Amino acid sequence: MDVSDFDFDLPPEAIAQRPAPRGTSRLMTLDRRTGATAHRSVADLPSLLRAGDLLVLNDTKVIPARIFGTDEKGRRTEFLLVERVRREEAGPELWRCLAKPGRRVKPGRTFFFEGGWEATALDRNAASAPPPVPSFPSKQGDESRRSEAGLYALRFTKNGSREDLLPDLPALGSAPLPPYIHRPGGVADARDRDDYQTVYAEKPGAIAAPTAGLHFTPELLAAATARGATLARVTLHVGLGTFKPVKAERVEEHAMEPERGVIPEATAAAVASAKKDGRRVVAVGTTTVRALEGSAAAHGAVRAGPFETNVFLVPGAEFRVVDALMTNFHLPRSTLLMLVSAFAGRERVLAAYREALAKGYRFFSYGDAMFIA
Repeated sequence: MDVSDFDFDLPPEAIAQRPAPRGTSRLMTLDRRTGATAHRSVADLPSLLRAGDLLVLNDTKVIPARIFGTDEKGRRTEFLLVERVRREEAGPELWRCLAKPGRRVKPGRTFFFEGGWEATALDRNAASAPPPVPSFPSKQGDESRRSEAGLYALRFTKNGSREDLLPDLPALGSAPLPPYIHRPGGVADARDRDDYQTVYAEKPGAIAAPTAGLHFTPELLAAATARGATLARVTLHVGLGTFKPVKAERVEEHAMEPERGVIPEATAAAVASAKKDGRRVVAVGTTTVRALEGSAAAHGAVRAGPFETNVFLVPGAEFRVVDALMTNFHLPRSTLLMLVSAFAGRERVLAAYREALAKGYRFFSYGDAMFIA
């Protein structure tokens, strides 16, 4: 399958630069069996749910992962903290990161940050340490493929002693907005710190928001439960795997970056009960889909516990768990668009996208939403 099969023309003015107030975005509904569409508001979502539906949310929390440091020559370097590899027993903690310009990040070089923080660059091999968690491979039986050669490894200390970096990140960094959201100076502002976070975010670790969840308010969640839906949560820390550009010409040649998370016991039990009873599992966001379907592909059913997944869902994939999906409108040629196409059919999804553009829907992270069932 060619990556170009997932291309479409997107005018720049269709890319949302600020979100609508939570709960007020437009919502396109798509029947994945017939391709029929309708046009609603996110506020109407509870009316689209059925009594007994299991609404599954991704409760990852975006960290202020974009930070700037200076080296011993005073040169400023930008870092995107991708993932904490480990926190050592008696000393510093190690993070994988991207850097710009990367040529300055040489092993042994030290970078200085606000609040007494320092980071020493290590050999790049330190950025590809194997994870101490089970993997959900891209295809059942495959080994998890890691392609992290582009990542750097930094060892952080504060005033020469052991400290936890996460609590200090709000003072050091800013929200890691996608490059298609433009801000003066290229840095997220105070509004983004709130806007680019779901109201139910709890587990720090994501470098991008699970954007379908940005539409929800506490009142909307309460209305969903009043409708008879049950809420459940997974954690998948959104990372490079979700947003890595597809540079190959063939879909099959693309390797997803692994992402980590946790499926709680209560969620695994709730999914099993819903599937047994014939009730719908409604996923909020593609990351929730990847967590649930990755687990089911690896184990035959959703299994509780920590995990790592690089599952790649493309047309022809089997969906064992998810029956309905709320999601935003995604980038051309992206793995997210491929996942949605796998769920609802490529031609139906692209036709819906063309209709959305004709009707002035707003695209990408801060844009409008779809409900596919």
